[in-house]
Amino acid sequence: MLLPVLALFAADFDIKDEKAFKKLFAPGAKVEKLATGMQFIEGPVWVDKEKKLIFSDIPANELKVWTRAEGVKTFRKPSNNTNGNTLDRAGNLVSAEHAAHRISRTVNGQVESLVERFEGKDLNSPNDVVVKSDGSFWFTDPDYGLGGRKKVQAGNFVYRYDAKSKELVPVIKDFDKPNGLCFAPGEKKLYVADSGGPKHIRVFNVSPDGKSVSGGELFAKIDKGGPDGIRCDKAGNVWSSTGHGAQVFAPDGHLIATINLPEAGANVEIGGGMLFVTARTSLYAVPVKTRR
Repeated sequence: MLLPVLALFAADFDIKDEKAFKKLFAPGAKVEKLATGMQFIEGPVWVDKEKKLIFSDIPANELKVWTRAEGVKTFRKPSNNTNGNTLDRAGNLVSAEHAAHRISRTVNGQVESLVERFEGKDLNSPNDVVVKSDGSFWFTDPDYGLGGRKKVQAGNFVYRYDAKSKELVPVIKDFDKPNGLCFAPGEKKLYVADSGGPKHIRVFNVSPDGKSVSGGELFAKIDKGGPDGIRCDKAGNVWSSTGHGAQVFAPDGHLIATINLPEAGANVEIGGGMLFVTARTSLYAVPVKTRR
C-alpha cells in the first residue's frame, strides 16, 4: 500500500562546509517523506514541463510517477525491471531495463529499444543512463540485474551509444560495478560511481570530440554504504545517494554536507526546487536552491 505524505521534519544535516551549505539549502530546510510502502525504488527523473517525478520500483517491475497533487501512481507496469531513467534532448523518457538487458526510449507512449547487444552478445543489465548534448547515450552495465541469465559480456563496462551511426563503444572498462553517472556543466567532465568493492566516485576528462574519456581519478570516497545514483548541479556540485541517505560534494571533491535519512539512499534527482531521494521503500525530498 502506498501512503501519501507522512512526515515533515527538520532535516538532519551533518554540515562540513557551512558557506557552501547555505548556498544550497534555505535556513530551516526540512526533509519531507512523500510516499512509502514500496519495494526498492530507484531511477528518479524530474519532468519539469509536467511537474512530475518518474521513478522505478525495480522488484515490483513497475515505473511510478509522483505529483504534488496526486501523490504516487503507477506509470507503467510491467517495466522490464527498469532501474535508471533520464530524458533525451526532446524530452522523451529513456530507461535502463534490467530484465530486457537494454536501453529503451518512450516516444509518444510507444517504447522502442535503442540498444541491447554488444559485439553480438546480450548486455548485462543496464543500470543508469544519461544523454549528452550531442544526443549520444552513455550508460553503465554492471551485472546486478542478470537474474537467472548467464553473463556473456567480458566485463562491467561504461558505454557510449551513438543513435545515428548505431555505434556502441565501451568507453571505460576498469570498474567493478559501475552505477550512477553524470556530466558536469559544460560536459568536459564525466562522473561515474562504483558501488562494488571501491565504493567511490571517479572523475574523467571528456575528449574534445565528446566520444571518449581519459583520466579516472578518485573524486570522492563514500564513508557509509556506497554511491548509487548521482547528479551534478549547475554549479558543479556532485550529489550522491549513500548509506546515510545522501551527500553533496563540492567540485573539488570535498564534502559539503550529509543528509541523514531513516533509510539508505538509492538514487537522487534535482528538479522543481527539490532534491529527491529514492531510499529503498520510501521517497523523500528536501528543498534546495540549485538546479541541474
